[in-house]
Amino acid sequence: MENEVKLAAGAMVALAVATAALVILPYIQVRDIHAPEGLKPYTSAELRGREVYIANGCVYCHTQQPRDRNLGPDAERGWGRASVPGDYIYDKPHLLGSMRTGPDLFNIGARQPSQDWHLGHLYQPRAYVPGSIMPSYPYMFDVKPEAEEGDVVLKLPPGAAPNGRVVVARPEALDLVRYLRGLNHTYPVLPPQPRGEAAPAAAPPPAGAASSADAKAS
Repeated sequence: MENEVKLAAGAMVALAVATAALVILPYIQVRDIHAPEGLKPYTSAELRGREVYIANGCVYCHTQQPRDRNLGPDAERGWGRASVPGDYIYDKPHLLGSMRTGPDLFNIGARQPSQDWHLGHLYQPRAYVPGSIMPSYPYMFDVKPEAEEGDVVLKLPPGAAPNGRVVVARPEALDLVRYLRGLNHTYPVLPPQPRGEAAPAAAPPPAGAASSADAKAS
């Protein structure tokens, strides 16, 4: 009985330590984080597209977290600055990803703003990136003899379109593309300020500047 009590007590202590380390401390670190000035909340269409992104497993092959220049060549690849916690304030849950089978998508909306490109790339990736191993998503599109009013018809490269037919984007494809085009974190951000540390004061004016200003005023 005594051993069972010790075992139970040890398990509770281990659980408490793990909870503190993995839940409580991270929460304390980010609870005062605010959205950067240039970051806007997702639109309803972008939120639907985000769900399509999750449902199709895009997070398993793409990250959304460029690394610092000291940790890798992400900036040289054109993926943008290193991300900061505030960049993910509207992401619940975040989609950081851990595999880079494909490129980082943190700023794909800035690198590739074209709706036509994204739609075509989803339909047939190798028509846009030769040798790409990204899967195609034909179930997000309809192939018709001709387009109807309101249809968004893909503008595909020569040889990628079916003969005598048109490829039309379904709503889920359009929403996904809206989400991807909205991934643009090129706004400037300030480096995180250590808790309790005041922001740096403005530099004092050069010597003699005050007397010059007084002379001009007079």
